[in-house]
Amino acid sequence: MKWLDLLHRWTGGVIGLVLALLGLTGCLLVWKTAWIMVPGKSMPLIRDPASVAMAVQRLLPQPRRGASVVFADNGFALNQLRLPGGAGAYADQAGHVVDRWSSQWERPELWLFDFHHHLFNGDVGETVIGVAGLCGLFFVVTGAILWWRTRRTFKWRLLPKRLSRPAIVMHHRDLGIVVAPLLLLSTVTGAAMVFRPFAMIVVAPFGSPAKALAALRPGKVHGGALAADPPWHAMLTTATRHFPDAVPRILSLPRKPGDPITLRMRRADEWLPNGRTTLSFDAATGQLLSSTDAMAMPRAARVYNMLYPLHAGRVGGMAWKLLMTASGLALTLLGSLAVWSFWFRRPRRPRNAR
Repeated sequence: MKWLDLLHRWTGGVIGLVLALLGLTGCLLVWKTAWIMVPGKSMPLIRDPASVAMAVQRLLPQPRRGASVVFADNGFALNQLRLPGGAGAYADQAGHVVDRWSSQWERPELWLFDFHHHLFNGDVGETVIGVAGLCGLFFVVTGAILWWRTRRTFKWRLLPKRLSRPAIVMHHRDLGIVVAPLLLLSTVTGAAMVFRPFAMIVVAPFGSPAKALAALRPGKVHGGALAADPPWHAMLTTATRHFPDAVPRILSLPRKPGDPITLRMRRADEWLPNGRTTLSFDAATGQLLSSTDAMAMPRAARVYNMLYPLHAGRVGGMAWKLLMTASGLALTLLGSLAVWSFWFRRPRRPRNAR
């Protein structure tokens, strides 16, 4: 038990600040549609394929490789244009631009998202975040084991009585056990979205991991070169005909020659905000090449698709958002105070008597 306590404290002292920052940025991102201030975000939604196609035509009068459009949705009724290099724009559902930026640093919601998912460092940062999530899981498990010895001294306290090391340790123990279920959910879902093998362990009780991986892996289809004027209306009409209960979420243009135009849709029973129902169209002709129905995936794959909405508070309404906010704030408090007490309030070693 002594070694477990030592490992828990040292790991927390090293990685605690990262977890605290992830908790804080996660809280802000849960409520981002409320604090993004752009005109038109509360307008009624338009789902008509002709109107949506007209908006795409206005946003992409000259299609560019790597560009994409995230369509308006409940709570944020603006289309978002994403361009290579971090540039982009918000536009109303008729395609008229209401705000434009040349890099992600001009929009706080974009750089907060980049920090929370990549630490501003691409794949390397994403790996660090995944490791931090696994460390968070380790903290929850070992913290519960260590708390059990002192369970009779439990007291509910939101903040420590003082910033002394004993007060912080007692607060850390007792607050940690209260929010342990929420932290367990946040860390497991966060790490699973980074490390696919860990995700397959999480979803294994619901079905074959191999079948889930095969269903989640995008199919390889090829088409012609990107046309100067793709038939957006025809593609959106085809998508609606194939999945009448689905709404368009993300239209992505090919990144390299031969890649298709992809359209992600969200069916009525999907939890994932941007859906996993995907259609691929020939970039030259707009002909449908393939389609994937998210609701026809194996159960383990469908459970995997639920991890992000659970993690980000995108399902369950206001109550779930408040729970995820509480989880993020608790992680911020526990991580920051753990680092403070470990590095700046360590007990002094007594001097040896001469």
